[in-house]
Amino acid sequence: MQTNAHGAALAPTLLPARGDRTLQETALVLAGTALLVISAKISVPFYPVPMTLQTLAVMAIAAAYGLRLGTMTVVAYLAEGLVCLPVFTATPPAAAGPLYFLGPTGGFLVGFIALALIVGYAADRGWDRSFARLFGAMIAADVVVFILGFAWLALFAQAGSHTGIGFAGAWTYGVMPFLLGDLLKIALAAALVPATWGLIARK
Repeated sequence: MQTNAHGAALAPTLLPARGDRTLQETALVLAGTALLVISAKISVPFYPVPMTLQTLAVMAIAAAYGLRLGTMTVVAYLAEGLVCLPVFTATPPAAAGPLYFLGPTGGFLVGFIALALIVGYAADRGWDRSFARLFGAMIAADVVVFILGFAWLALFAQAGSHTGIGFAGAWTYGVMPFLLGDLLKIALAAALVPATWGLIARK
């Protein structure tokens, strides 16, 4: 096991030194996409709307995997949806595919790539060992996701016979109801990875 991380993210640091590195990383990516699928399908009662665990999973994967593997995992997950696998929230196979990205959540899904880049970059520089630093990076990343999702929903999303639902509608239906839930998920993700580092340090 690699112990001299020099700022490397958690998961790459824990990979066995012996063995095929490509196979190990492929397994991590596949495990990450499976976790993202499961998290998208779980609905947790919350105020003011139920929430999935998808943001929590993306944040945790990006923090644990680092920039390269975290971004690869998110891109692979989106590619699964692009080829019509039912990986997104409440999507039967017929609803997946390229057209799904034109719908109301398209901007948020693409925003997950930016999230993985920002949080993964922070993790690669050791911010994943500090709750405060990782929390700050995740807040910044989530702001970017909301900006992209808000702009897409307001201006470009295909909603029935309309293109975009306007800025007021995008804020009311696409942003405001999810702020509290995302804050909670960010706090959980920002606590999880540093806590894991702490457990490793005590061994």
